[in-house]
Amino acid sequence: MADIPLPPGFTAQKMDEARRALESVLGASKVFFEDLDRRSYLDKFAVNDALHHPAGAVACESVEEVQAVVRVANQYRLPLFPISRGKNLGYGGTAPVLAGSVVLDLSRMKRIEFDAELGTVIVEPGVSFYDLYDYVQANNLPYWLSTPGNSWGSVMGNALDRGVGYTPYGEHTKNICGLEVVLPDGDLVRTGMGAFTNAPTWQAYPFGFGPGWDQMFVQSNFGIVTKMGMWMMPEPESLMGMDVEFDRPEDLKVMVDTIAPLRRERVLTQSPSIGNWLRAAAVLTRRTDWTDKPGAITDDVIDAIRRRFDIGWWGVSLRLYGREEVNKAAYKILETAMGNAGPLSIRPTSWVKGQPMEYSGWTGTPITFPMQNVNWYGGRGGHIGFSPIIEQDGDKALAQFRRTYARYQEYGMDYQGSFAFGERHLTNVNAMIFNKDDPAMMARIDPFFRTLVADAKQHGYGEYRTHLDYMDLVADTYDFNNGAMRRLNEKVKNALDPNGIIAPGKSGIWGAYGRPGGEEAGA
Repeated sequence: MADIPLPPGFTAQKMDEARRALESVLGASKVFFEDLDRRSYLDKFAVNDALHHPAGAVACESVEEVQAVVRVANQYRLPLFPISRGKNLGYGGTAPVLAGSVVLDLSRMKRIEFDAELGTVIVEPGVSFYDLYDYVQANNLPYWLSTPGNSWGSVMGNALDRGVGYTPYGEHTKNICGLEVVLPDGDLVRTGMGAFTNAPTWQAYPFGFGPGWDQMFVQSNFGIVTKMGMWMMPEPESLMGMDVEFDRPEDLKVMVDTIAPLRRERVLTQSPSIGNWLRAAAVLTRRTDWTDKPGAITDDVIDAIRRRFDIGWWGVSLRLYGREEVNKAAYKILETAMGNAGPLSIRPTSWVKGQPMEYSGWTGTPITFPMQNVNWYGGRGGHIGFSPIIEQDGDKALAQFRRTYARYQEYGMDYQGSFAFGERHLTNVNAMIFNKDDPAMMARIDPFFRTLVADAKQHGYGEYRTHLDYMDLVADTYDFNNGAMRRLNEKVKNALDPNGIIAPGKSGIWGAYGRPGGEEAGA
């Protein structure tokens, strides 16, 4: 077993003992330590394939099995890296932050409990958006999902990493209501009203009595979530909206300044996303269909792409959900506002319950076709995302775009960017698409990413989530009072997880293991 990656303080013999202890509580059929197993849990979109190799994996099917694994992990101080389904592609997928960790694969936990009267659901980690959609359809439930661009992923995992979707319920983290969590010592806790035995209101009221803990387990390594309550959107009576195209890069300013007030007033209750021309081109074609020239794609090729797909430099899809009469009134406001912004085109769309439905993210249908963009360059495609949070201000958005676009050109990369609206913020999602079989391109990705982080930091902007490689880098940018947030996270980590067994390094929180090459925890 000498070839197995080992975490700090482990020998091959100790890892073998830990593996046999895991087999004793789970059975050998749920413990995976062969070479093929380890390769199966690597990050498929890794920038550096040499990093984040697991020692092995275990697959649990119940909360009791998770508790048993946690007890073994404490006995050996074995680091575990929980995953729901491992489909968080572009952020690390199935791989652990700390090499030598054992992946705790929860994808076999797939139970669904639905309250059709309240419109709430309890899901386990392995429930994908496809699974939940099929459940809703099979039971003829009058509710819609909010789905992300990669619906292979876990409903729970997406919400716990602050993923987003297309409908008014698209800020998934906000719709969490009640968690069941295995703590690092093996104790089982339910948050909110779940702390009250047999409470029928566990998924109705998110706070309970005393501190509210749900968000503490979002993007953290303080416990292993085994159940999550979530609010579902009632099926609307109607859906109205428009797809709007704008001609010039600088039109981003007027788009943001027009849409932002409508979002804040909740005329728009969805979270629309302004995206550039590559979102269409990278899904439907390959780069070689357009050019064989190296470096960032040129304006004449961009013009050809736009003519082919009849799109603007920027586009945005705006949707209204709910009662038909309310939507009609809101649509008039939307139509006037967007018309005054000087668009290249406006394409209206509408649907009323009983009519044939388009199956798209706007209607809560699971989708995966946006993942086709990784084929843009050919070869073994992949991507990572750089996504700082900025103000809902047109001038600030345009300045952020210009800085970022200039860096894409400097590093010879094709720009795929978007600006997604929350109620008060924009998430500037920049996809770095790459070809893993192009060594010269791959050598540029890391310095490119680090430059974007430094640029954003200079203007006070930080990422809201990031790839495994950059969790420490991004955590370091949150530096108020000499890193007070990091110290707080470490205090909580060390109190709850003194052996440091749960996902060391997740979100830059190391705990007992200490950051490799850095200061020890608590220093």
